[in-house]
Amino acid sequence: MTGRPVRDGTLIWLGTLGVALVVLTACGLGAHLPGAADPGSDTRQALFVLAGLAATAAYLLAAWRVLREPGPPRAVWFVLGAALVMRLMVLAAPPFLSSDLYRYVWDGRVQLAGINPFRYVPADPALASLRDEAIYPHIDRAYYAHTIYPPAAQLVFRAISAIRQTDTAERAAMLGFDLLAILLMMRLLGLAGQDRARVLIYAWNPLSVWEFAGNGHVDAVAIALLAAAMLARTRGRGRGTLAATAAGVALGAAALVKFLPLAAAPAFWRPQDSRRWRDWTVPAATVATMALLYLPFLSGNADLLGFLPGYAAEEGFGSGRAIFWLDAFARIVPLPAAAGVIWLAAAAIALIGTGLWMTLIRPPPRAGDPVPLARDVALLGTLLTLAVTPHYPWYFVWLALPSCLAPMPATILLSAIPILQYHDPYRDRVLQFGQIYLPVIVVWAVWAWRGRTHRAAPSEAAVRSL
Repeated sequence: MTGRPVRDGTLIWLGTLGVALVVLTACGLGAHLPGAADPGSDTRQALFVLAGLAATAAYLLAAWRVLREPGPPRAVWFVLGAALVMRLMVLAAPPFLSSDLYRYVWDGRVQLAGINPFRYVPADPALASLRDEAIYPHIDRAYYAHTIYPPAAQLVFRAISAIRQTDTAERAAMLGFDLLAILLMMRLLGLAGQDRARVLIYAWNPLSVWEFAGNGHVDAVAIALLAAAMLARTRGRGRGTLAATAAGVALGAAALVKFLPLAAAPAFWRPQDSRRWRDWTVPAATVATMALLYLPFLSGNADLLGFLPGYAAEEGFGSGRAIFWLDAFARIVPLPAAAGVIWLAAAAIALIGTGLWMTLIRPPPRAGDPVPLARDVALLGTLLTLAVTPHYPWYFVWLALPSCLAPMPATILLSAIPILQYHDPYRDRVLQFGQIYLPVIVVWAVWAWRGRTHRAAPSEAAVRSL
């Protein structure tokens, strides 16, 4: 009886915050509705970001509340209802924060014409017959950039374009993958014995709303496949190779939608019991899937890396200009021309070392428990993101998915606060990104210090026994 008022209080909190998020989403739309496919003026951008920051604050408060005190079982319906309303509102409006989805439609159209999308830039005369007024004029870098999207993403683009070649169809499909990720995470939460309302850590993240229903970014496919890989790996513990193979296939496909999830591979390759440390089923399935997905695109003079090397050079990864920490440090001390290469090599070594520790040294997790897997995915994803410091908000959303099961305050904050990247009032990337990464580092340091303090403190039973 004493726990019921608290649970009902949690339900009231979630209901109130859900309504607030819906209202703030409407405010964000109101700041931009007149400018389809256009971010609008600086004033509109500032208003949008202010609404987004307020929504982020409401989201973080909701996450804190649901982690602090589980609500009644019906709370999950409030969470799902608010998540769906926000997404449908954004889907109904024209896209205005990114033009990437037009490249998606174009790549699908090129494939349907029997042409390898890695072979030609959109402006190549060989593709002149495919141009129209609805899609082609909005393609970014049409005159010099081959597609940057890997084979699994290309197959998704082709499937969507075979049905309908519009921005709305593309965004609706990405919304479908986004909702699939939510459903799979609810299943994982159930297997872990956790409150399913914790799915709001992903479902209510404002960036997950704007980037998938709004911008139609293909990251939604990678997130859904990552959730499927987590579920298969959890269900497959002690059940033979079929589920392990499914986990490897889903992980390999996710990595060839967006390369980022590949950083989480060691979390899936970790042995599941002490007798099976030589079981290579998951890594073999991952590698085989990636190889098979590349096969259909080997024809002709295709450049299978596409614009990826050009993108890295354009952003300034080689010099380090693209990496917040180096860019900030270069304001104080001159850095060598290859500073970015050195930094990325060191980051790769650190990530590989962490992965080897996960797979070879730590004891196996408890069978059927998805939490250790989610914790490893979140940790590896956070380390990668902090090392690379991406420039675009949609690169951060996937961190919210494992945070539903294994919440780390810094990771949850890192998955949402990049809404600040939509507007740069300083005209200075160090200042713009500093307000994202420095708070995350502070939160992580405080969380780690408090965890160490709690571990070091003697338990109440031990104190009584002295």
